[in-house]
Amino acid sequence: MLLAIDIGNTNIKYGLFKGSVLTASFRVSSRIKRTADEYGSVLINLLASAGVKQSDITGIIISSVIPSLNYTICHMCEYFFNTKPIMIGRGIKTGLNIRVDHPKEVGADRIVNSVAGFRKYGNPDEPLVIIDFGTATTFNVLQGSTLIGGVIAPGIKTALESLVSGTAQLPMIELRAPKSVIAKDTESNMQAGIVFGFAGLVEKIVDKIKTELGVSDIKVIATGGMGEVIAKEVSVITKFDRKLTLDGLRYIYELNSEN
Repeated sequence: MLLAIDIGNTNIKYGLFKGSVLTASFRVSSRIKRTADEYGSVLINLLASAGVKQSDITGIIISSVIPSLNYTICHMCEYFFNTKPIMIGRGIKTGLNIRVDHPKEVGADRIVNSVAGFRKYGNPDEPLVIIDFGTATTFNVLQGSTLIGGVIAPGIKTALESLVSGTAQLPMIELRAPKSVIAKDTESNMQAGIVFGFAGLVEKIVDKIKTELGVSDIKVIATGGMGEVIAKEVSVITKFDRKLTLDGLRYIYELNSEN
């Protein structure tokens, strides 16, 4: 089985693939001070809950946006699974062309999402937008299999936490769409501002992307923690794909692990 690991700013996502089928996935919080032993023991227990043994893992691939965790997670993989993981970075084949001013600055998560987006939904002759609603909200713009640029905006939870921490009386709330944009209480006021505000952000950015590309319509794929909430509020999002990043890791693993 393949173990795909996506190290994000807030969570680490684990995905287990048997062939092309995602059989299980787990999330744990990203904590720099955790040791390889701590990460490993947690992961072993999660695998056991899915009926998977350590010896069942035959390959591992990692994407990471936290460089300081890379050694810890790689060490965990080698110690607990006796497997040296493939790390998304220099020298890794992705099948993706990156045509931006500073390609080295493009995050591993954005590369993985772009690979998966093109492989699953792309067309060589049409543009595609991939939106990831994570700690940051990122827009990747593809022309065929070429990443030509994008947008980085605040994440939904990041914006909410900033709002709560920066005010004296606003509470932490559940992120869901309220019944009305004209809200009657503090919680629904905040929900309206966050959910409908980000829906408007998505619509405006996608509209400007279409204008700059000179197209009247464009396929938009969304993924990430809060993406499903926003996808229900905007018509420009074609599809929400929760496992896009993990599928991207699988595609890249297959490209780099012949035999």
